[in-house]
Amino acid sequence: MNRRNFIRVGSAAGLFAVMPAFATRPAPGAFAEMTIAEMQKRMKSGGLTSVALTRHYLDEIARVDKAGPKLKSVIEVNPDALRIAAALDKERKSGKLPGALHGIPVLLKDNIDTADQMKTTAGSLALLDNVASKDAFLVARLREAGAVILGKTNLSEWANFRSTRSSSGWSSRGGQTRNPYVLDRSPCGSSSGSAVAVAANLCAVAVGTETNGSIACPASMNGVVGIKPTVGLLSRSGVIPISKTQDTAGPFGRTVADAAALLGAMAGHDPADITQHKPNQSLPTDYSTFLDPSGLQGKRIGVEKSMLKMHEGIDTLISKALEQLKAAGADIVEVEFMKVQRLPGAESLVLQYEFKEGINRYLSTANAKIKSLEGLIAFNKANKAKVMPYFGQELFESSQAKGDLNTKEYKEALQKINGVAEALTELLDKERLDALCGPSTGAAWCTDLVNGDFWTGYGSYGPAALSGFPSITLPMGMLSGLPVGISFMAKAYQEPELIRIAYAYEQASRNRVAPGYVRSVG
Repeated sequence: MNRRNFIRVGSAAGLFAVMPAFATRPAPGAFAEMTIAEMQKRMKSGGLTSVALTRHYLDEIARVDKAGPKLKSVIEVNPDALRIAAALDKERKSGKLPGALHGIPVLLKDNIDTADQMKTTAGSLALLDNVASKDAFLVARLREAGAVILGKTNLSEWANFRSTRSSSGWSSRGGQTRNPYVLDRSPCGSSSGSAVAVAANLCAVAVGTETNGSIACPASMNGVVGIKPTVGLLSRSGVIPISKTQDTAGPFGRTVADAAALLGAMAGHDPADITQHKPNQSLPTDYSTFLDPSGLQGKRIGVEKSMLKMHEGIDTLISKALEQLKAAGADIVEVEFMKVQRLPGAESLVLQYEFKEGINRYLSTANAKIKSLEGLIAFNKANKAKVMPYFGQELFESSQAKGDLNTKEYKEALQKINGVAEALTELLDKERLDALCGPSTGAAWCTDLVNGDFWTGYGSYGPAALSGFPSITLPMGMLSGLPVGISFMAKAYQEPELIRIAYAYEQASRNRVAPGYVRSVG
């Protein structure tokens, strides 16, 4: 999560003075900006193999992420990746009819279990011995779909739920992830590495997780597409938790089509996830069927009017976006939906209670020596120089001090959070809206390991996190060389509607710009 609702705000400062120099920006790789559909077309014709594609991405990770600008977006590569790709190439030659992800390399955020040689650490040195015995349910789904699990991505340590003053994209295991557009700017978080790797063409697609903004904000600041699904659409089994109320995994892609393909491959009912919601209707298995270039025709979209006239550069971008939406057939209605998240302290309380319960449950069955939140706190104190060189663990300590989920304080706070979905549903119904939208974030702030993140006052994705509703974020344009996104939100399980809207907007706007690896603005 990105802590946007209950942290204190730090000042912005740069890392320019300590950044390693490099002579030129990395040259684009051979498959730069290639879509999954294009990859599949070339593999079908015999002009490309999964082995060649996987080797290319492994080379790009070494060239761009570990050397060159040193983005630090990939925390570990899968030593089995080429072997998996070779087996998938044999499957294709044997006549097996491949699906959309067959042979496609995918990166996973390092809080998602994989039953292989890789670790699952949430970016923490405390879990370096945690090698999972079982795939997370969504990983099993990806393997069944023929995806190549390429590696794990860096993240804000513990998905940004350790300190109130953390820097997005920093972990004690992986260091500070950099924004590939302007290297001294924040990549946002907590799914920093997943978004950066997709933006920098280090993989085809990647999986992130979100509790509040951890898919939407990195997607916005790194110029890619991110889908935060309805809470419950994807299984949470095998994902290191923060909140059973708000946690979800979700896809990143350079296009809406690629993100939709990854979403469909991960979705499915998991009997082991007792918190997974059970919708009344059957759900799609292929979200690519909703890629409609006319998807905005006749749609009514509410725009958050409080986010107009906040920053002149973003005003220009959102004005252009609204005109493009209108030109594509949508009606725009000014509304106020951000006020539904004005619940002082409620989200913070719910997350602290649920984190304590969830992390203790996860660690109790994990292959890590540390078996409790109390043990993590003790490890961090004993290894402060390596684990906490810049900021502490106030959220760990406050969570440890909470009671169980039967506590009156928790239940009252949860009731307030549950009211957000009701309020949004009432607004959508009253105004006959198909979706809500607004600027996802402001432009990326300077990375600051001393003071932490500097939130800009935007964040139209917040109500989706609190309500459990789905949102999709995609590029809206550039501001001083930095990407800025637009987020659309709809009711629970309305991912098809959002994909229609986002795809039509993407086709009308074509805002995706590849990163330039500039050292600093100006």
